[in-house]
Amino acid sequence: MLLGLLLVGTASTVQADGETLAFAVVSEVPKDKARISAKVSISDAVSDMKLLASETILNNLIWKKLEICHAMKLQGFKVAEGFQVVTVHVIDASLLPMSLQSIAGDCLIKKAIEIAPLVD
Repeated sequence: MLLGLLLVGTASTVQADGETLAFAVVSEVPKDKARISAKVSISDAVSDMKLLASETILNNLIWKKLEICHAMKLQGFKVAEGFQVVTVHVIDASLLPMSLQSIAGDCLIKKAIEIAPLVD
């Protein structure tokens, strides 16, 4: 089990069959679940991208419940329109690369300030 965890931690950003490992934080309220705006980190370089969901991903319960500030670990392919998602895992923001942790933190603070007054 420990060996498996170590291998995941040291995995290259390029996976089998040319898939790329990426991490993302949803940066806008998702309106179109097929194209979600996010800050995406690939090889520790952060950029604004659209996460493009296939039919399989659109039917995934995790994807259906996505909200602003959710942190994800993704596998897929970088394409001209954004990042084509093959697999998705929602993770705790503390598990994001350092390049995305401050973005996730700022997003959560902004979300709390905007939503908290509405809870009364």
